[in-house]
Amino acid sequence: MTYCLGIRLKEGLVALSDTRITSGNQTVTAKKYKLYKKGDYNIFLMTSGLRSVRDKTLTYFSEIMEEKLKDMTRMHQVVNALGEQIKRVAKEDKKMLEDSGIEFSINTIVGGQLDGDEEQKLYLLYPQGNWIKIGKGYPFTIIGNSGYGTPVLRRTINYYESSIRFALKTGFLSFDSTRVSANDVGFPIDVIVYPKGSKNLIVKRFEERELSEISHLWGDKLTQAVQEIPDDWADSVIHNTD
Repeated sequence: MTYCLGIRLKEGLVALSDTRITSGNQTVTAKKYKLYKKGDYNIFLMTSGLRSVRDKTLTYFSEIMEEKLKDMTRMHQVVNALGEQIKRVAKEDKKMLEDSGIEFSINTIVGGQLDGDEEQKLYLLYPQGNWIKIGKGYPFTIIGNSGYGTPVLRRTINYYESSIRFALKTGFLSFDSTRVSANDVGFPIDVIVYPKGSKNLIVKRFEERELSEISHLWGDKLTQAVQEIPDDWADSVIHNTD
């Protein structure tokens, strides 16, 4: 499984991905993002799903980007090109995989800006090759193991009010909530920041030891918060003698 998160803010784009990949009985560490650059503009993408489908799709897509990125001016052209390669791989491999009892699976987050875009964009692509644009009302998306980390983001992230610093913190807490609940998501984590108006993406990898203090503090704070929430309403259940 995978955990990849993309957040769209007024200040810019923030992304985070785990690096754990399981192949059979082996677990390895590998980055789950790719970067592309056109002049002063940048694009990133992150993937989850069946590894063979992901690798083949990204190989085809990278060939397309080498040939055609120079002619692309808007992010939706990039996303459409990726969608076409997903459909291409599905046409080649989907029936064979399904006949073997294996689901054809790939989900992708794409973020960035090109010279024809008025602002930075963030997209979610599905295994069918279709996509949606992440809007300002619900400014984040997770692919992979999304259930455990979504609640903290829904309660805190706001396109207009959240800073990049706040999004990084909340994004890590979302990842950490997933990590402690799912053994197929883990450190190290890769973080991408693309500030509004910047010519460069910032990429950094964090090892577990670098963020362990924050992880322990998060657990302690959760425990404390639960203890502080009133529970007198539970008396009607505990002391019910009927």
